[in-house]
Order: sequence, then structure tokens, then C-alpha cells
Amino acid sequence: MAKQVIQEPTRILAEFAARLRFEDLPERSREHCKNLILDALACALAGHQGEETGQVRALASALAEGNESSVIGGGHLSLIGATLLNGYLITAVTMCDVHRATMTHITPEIVPPALAIAERDDLIGRDLLVAVAAGCEVTTRIGIGLDYPAFRARGWHGPGVIGPFGAAAAVGSLLKFDADEMARAFGLAGSQAAGTYAAWGTPTVKFHQCRGAISGLLAALLAQQNFVATREFLSAADGGLYNVYSGGGKPEAAIAELGRRFELERIALRLWPSATLIQGMNTALFGLLATHKIEAARVRRVAIALSQTAYDMHGGFGTYKGKFEALLSAHYTAAAVLHDGALSLAQFAPQRYDDPTLRAFAAEKVEVRADATVSGSQAKVEIVLEDGTRFGARCEHPLGSFENPLSQAQVEQKFRDYAADVLSEARIDEAIDAVGRLEDFGSVRKLMALLRTTPRARAIAAAE
Repeated sequence: MAKQVIQEPTRILAEFAARLRFEDLPERSREHCKNLILDALACALAGHQGEETGQVRALASALAEGNESSVIGGGHLSLIGATLLNGYLITAVTMCDVHRATMTHITPEIVPPALAIAERDDLIGRDLLVAVAAGCEVTTRIGIGLDYPAFRARGWHGPGVIGPFGAAAAVGSLLKFDADEMARAFGLAGSQAAGTYAAWGTPTVKFHQCRGAISGLLAALLAQQNFVATREFLSAADGGLYNVYSGGGKPEAAIAELGRRFELERIALRLWPSATLIQGMNTALFGLLATHKIEAARVRRVAIALSQTAYDMHGGFGTYKGKFEALLSAHYTAAAVLHDGALSLAQFAPQRYDDPTLRAFAAEKVEVRADATVSGSQAKVEIVLEDGTRFGARCEHPLGSFENPLSQAQVEQKFRDYAADVLSEARIDEAIDAVGRLEDFGSVRKLMALLRTTPRARAIAAAE
């Protein structure tokens, strides 16, 4: 029997999202939201290199006629088409943010619809910043109220389930919804909540994220038309999210200290492409390379200890097929880091992951096992050289996590690295400056113009 819920988390979260103002955000939350936005833009620019991006672009182009909305690093599409494609671009090459408590990538669902509406309605940077904060906070709050272990045990995948609520919150914030409109938008968002781990190991898990962005956008736009919807979707006894998806959940966690403690600050960033749960392994490996001279040719064995969850998801790719599996593979990622001393999209180009030396090293010299003494993204690494010398490291908090955050300079450099092939140096500088002073920036249309490429640049890219 589902447990009785006394509080009304949907209404409380709707009131919070509708009333949130810039002045309500602590400085740390504001700055983290800027980092989340700039990181999402960096990921989207890199996402044009994704293997499936062309397929999603074709779908986005076919969804609706129109060219009112900008594609990050591209041209124009319809409102819904740009939201879909931008959502996919952010997650396409596996290096966007993650809320570790719910194993959910947040910005692919929140940033694209917020950008699309802010651009369409000629809103200012401060409006966008508050909307992204509202969307991120609602998504993460609803997520921690799910009781993630119970939610995950039923096979659900977070982005397509909780992302629509955050997308609706972001759009509702921009459209100046009151609490009633926001609650109805949440009801419409929840009615589209979907996505399970049956898709794991395929790019469909990334589709969950951009579909979540569209679901939230549709929910808010329909709520704006006064469409009738339930105002208490989360805890409804018959069919409510918490009852159906996680046996009642923990709704009290969703609203605890709401507005005083911002869960969005715990959204982690990734400096390197590769899966969330092996970021601790990456951190440990780079730490060893920074303190010891280790030549890959002299390595006899690399022992990687991951959490059981990380091992189940990433320990079975000693041999791998294509870029997507290479991005998931702890074996290949370790091999690439040790051989190249770097981990960027260059390491996930076919000429690199198909290199016979790296394939052999990943399959024959990297050993990955589950270890009960580590959890989540934690990892232990031991490197044994041919002469018997051993180097070891343990990572408690991956680089980019709340406890071990990226610096502002690192986020900016990530943007520069992946914008370099798409935007001019002048536009890169202007975009970084714009996001850095978003609360004082003018029209979001100007920001989106900075992020578009010229027709000639797009033609050259297509030819290549």
C-alpha cells in the first residue's frame, strides 16, 4: 500500500518556481547556474561531432516549419525543432552535467527550452538566469523526492521522467506563470514522464533528455492556454509520480529547506567526455600522471576498482564497438588517458579508438572489477609497471563534483576548446563575457546570435 502523503509537494514546488526572483538566489547558486549554462553551450558546440546528431537534426527539421529559434552552433529551426536539437547536442558526446543523487543529466532538459522562449520573447539575461535556476531546482528537488534506489530498482531513467517538470518550470518562469499555472504545467509535464534503462547501451538514453525538454516545453505552452490538468501530480494517490514510479517516494525530501538550500548547487560538471560513473577513475588517473612519470609502453597492468553500479554499466567494454561504446568503456578510457595524457573528443575519434595499440591495451592490460569499498563515482586505481613498480590512487570526489568543483577558468576553457572549430575567437570571447554577466546582459537574442554560425561556415562543415 502506498504511504499517505500529507504535504502537497507539487503545489509547494509550483509556488516556489513561480515566485523565484533573482534576489532569492544566493551568489553561489547564481554563479553555478552561469557555469551550468556555459558548460551546456560548450557541450552543445561539441555535440555537432556526435555520431547520431545528423539523424536528430533531420528529425528536428521535419517537426515543424519555422525558423524563429536558434540552434547552438548552427542556424535556425522552429521552436520545437531547435529545442529538440539543442537538447540532443548538449548530451550528444557524453560530457554534460549530472546530478549524482539521481543519476540525471539536467541541462539538456532545462537550457534548450529556456533559451528558445527567452529568444522568442526577446527577454533579458536575468530572466534566463532565474528560469534556468527554477528549472534546475525543480528537477533536482523532484528527483530527490523519488527515493532514487526504489525508482532505479523499477528500471526508470531520470532525464525523461523528472526533466519535463524542470523544463516546464523554466518556461513557466519566463512566461511569468502564477502558482496555479505552474502547478498545471507540472501536471501536464508529469503526464509525459517516461524513459527506462531498457535503453541503456544505446543512444536512446540521450534521446530521453531532449524528449524531456520538449515535454516540458509543450506542458508549459499548453498550461498557458488554460488547459485543465491536475495540480497535484507528484503525490496523487492514483497515478501520482511518487506512488507509481517509486512506491511512494520521499516527498518530504523534495521540499525540505526549499529556498534556503539550493539542490542545484550539487549538479556536477564533467571536464572530460566519458560516462558519469567513471569520472572518479579519470580523476585518479590524471592525478597519478601529474605526480609520476608513467609511460604506457612500460605498463604491465592497470587495475581499476569501481562501485558495483559503475562496474555493471562500464566494466563490460574491454572490447567496444564505435564511439558510443568507447565513451562508456572504463577499459578504453583508461588506455586513452595513459597513452595520450589527455581525454577530449580527439581520443574518441575513430582513428584513435580503433588504433590497434589502444584496443590491445584496453583488452589485455586494463582489469576492471567491482569493489564494495567504493560507491557511486568513486574509484581506486593501481598501475603496475614492467619492473614491478606500483602506483596507486583513490578518488573520493571526482573532478567537477560539488566537493571538488571545476574552477571558472576550467569551465571557460572547456567552452573555448569546443567552440574553436565552430565560432570565431571574437564571438567566443563575447559569449563567455555575456554568460559571465548574464544578470546584467540585455536581450537573449544577442547571445543566441553569437552562438549561431554563418551559412558559409555551415556549408564548409557539411562538406567536411
